[in-house]
Amino acid sequence: MSAVLRLALLEARRDRGILAAWILCIAGLGYAAATAVTTQFAGDNERAALISVAAASPAFLFLRGLPDVISSGAVTFFQGYSFTAVLAGLMSVFLVVRHTRGDEDQGRFELVGSTRVTRVTSLYATLLFGTFTNVVLALVAAAGFIRAGLPVPGSFLAGSAVGAVGLFFMAAAALVAQVMPSARSANGTAAALVGGAYLVRGAGDALGTADSSLLHVTAAWPSLFSPIGWGQRIRPFTEVDTLPLLVIGAGTVVLAGAAVALRNGRDLGAGYIAADESGPERAGSGLASMLGLAWRLQRGSLASWCLTTAALGAVAGGLGPVVRDALAGNPSVAELLSRIVPGDAGLIDLFTAAMLGIAGILAAAAGIEAVLRLRAEEAEGRAELLLAAPVSRMRWLGGTLAVAAISTTAVAAAAGASAAVVLALAQAGGSSPGMVFAAALAHIPAALVFPAVTVLVFALAPRWSSAVGWGALAAALVLGQFGELLGLPGWLQDLSPFRHSSAMPVEAFHPEGALVLAAVALIAAGAASHLIRGRDLTV
Repeated sequence: MSAVLRLALLEARRDRGILAAWILCIAGLGYAAATAVTTQFAGDNERAALISVAAASPAFLFLRGLPDVISSGAVTFFQGYSFTAVLAGLMSVFLVVRHTRGDEDQGRFELVGSTRVTRVTSLYATLLFGTFTNVVLALVAAAGFIRAGLPVPGSFLAGSAVGAVGLFFMAAAALVAQVMPSARSANGTAAALVGGAYLVRGAGDALGTADSSLLHVTAAWPSLFSPIGWGQRIRPFTEVDTLPLLVIGAGTVVLAGAAVALRNGRDLGAGYIAADESGPERAGSGLASMLGLAWRLQRGSLASWCLTTAALGAVAGGLGPVVRDALAGNPSVAELLSRIVPGDAGLIDLFTAAMLGIAGILAAAAGIEAVLRLRAEEAEGRAELLLAAPVSRMRWLGGTLAVAAISTTAVAAAAGASAAVVLALAQAGGSSPGMVFAAALAHIPAALVFPAVTVLVFALAPRWSSAVGWGALAAALVLGQFGELLGLPGWLQDLSPFRHSSAMPVEAFHPEGALVLAAVALIAAGAASHLIRGRDLTV
């Protein structure tokens, strides 16, 4: 036990800065949402109008979660829980993989294993540290809700819901880390599980049933397959139900136990899914260029991103008939929504635009991940070997940038194509398949800004490239989803590139915005290509 505690303290020392930032950002988002609700929607009538619109719109339900009456606490939980739960899951995933497969890949576990500890000691330490981190997150989030004026018991339960989801994905990531062959694949798989849980929860909520007052929605069965869906069933500020906490806790224990069992039967550095090390004796002609090498290294990751967004597009298309039937069965809802949907756009188009907006964010994430491969190659010493050959730094950078642009475009296109095909097959109405596909492509210029900014930071301060890249995307997401709710000034919201994307098919395409965004991306990429020549390689 002493060794476990000492290793956990060592991990805490290594991560104290980054985890403090994670916890403060997640709790700060909850506090900001609570403050916005208690100030901007102080009256019952205002909150009732907000909840009625949300309950009648599958797009709102998919993005935010389940409305549950009109108290300030319930509205806050509805507005912010899903996003804070996703962030808690990602924080836990990255923490666990960093201290399990990441340390194995870097050779640190060999040093620890040479001492008098068992092979599962480090895993126990990581699980202990992850548990402590999520408990702190739950308490800080609860303190934020209380500081914003929400009821104390409900605040602690709401914080517990967020922390419980983080614990679940901590255990899930520990299991994935034993199965996958590397830290990179483990990170991608575990993060995909978090995204999948959000999508499953969203589908279940969008298919949910609203009561006659439009102030409460009961989720459909798909949300039962998502820990995020279970967390929102706690209903911390209304009719409290602690059974979902027990379900999430039981799932956490089962997954953690499975991870420990698999670690006992696994050799150091190995995975239950072996890495594909087979290949021809000589490289093909495609690997003679930096573009070919970058493509070979990233094609598996790109395929995963495309499959994810294609599934998102299929969900958007498949829910089209649900939206149509909801309007047909409730004329009062249709009349209410007609007041908030801009112009002559239909609700199906509004829902499609919202889903494709998420696909644009995923496209940006795919581009950022592709660029950050440069940092991994540099930090692990492979770039030094590569650049010892007659290869310029600009060619090295340019090949990866080209793959990042291809990834961003392909991911957005996959979502648009999938949504267009499924909507056409479902005959749900709305815009034509061509317009739906174009709506997905309209987000590409904004998405390209993020990998361009990431590579610029990589050329200037490589150690900050990951934090700035993912931080910029998270900030853009918060500004887009919560900017209006938080009452942020327009100039601050305009800092998000997606603010300048055309929300087709709800609105017309604005070529000037797309051109400005593309120019920003090109300028940042060009500056990075120039600056990379003037700095030394770093670890």
